[in-house]
Amino acid sequence: MKKTSTIDQPIQMVQITTMTDSEQEAVLIATTLTRERIAACGQVSGPVQSVYWWKGQMEQTAEWQCLVKTREDLYETVEAKIMALHSYEVPAIIAVPVVHGSEAYLAWLNDETEAG
Repeated sequence: MKKTSTIDQPIQMVQITTMTDSEQEAVLIATTLTRERIAACGQVSGPVQSVYWWKGQMEQTAEWQCLVKTREDLYETVEAKIMALHSYEVPAIIAVPVVHGSEAYLAWLNDETEAG
């Protein structure tokens, strides 16, 4: 059964995405967040082609995507850790709420994060 907060509301989960310029850095981020139990799991995929504006120039770069799943209340901790590990001046760090998920999987995500 999924754990609930003290106000008897379901624990909210998020999926956080960041992009890096190397597979090694993406794996480091996923591994560190999971090892420190501020994320239950992480996935790395790539390379993908990113097209974006940076300092007035249009750029196109091969990047690696790092996805982690965690509790919403751990977002700020995860963001700070990504910022500490990331080589980009302004890394993309985006959290998307998990709107639906199997009860067993969401309970597992909660149990595998700190204070879960």
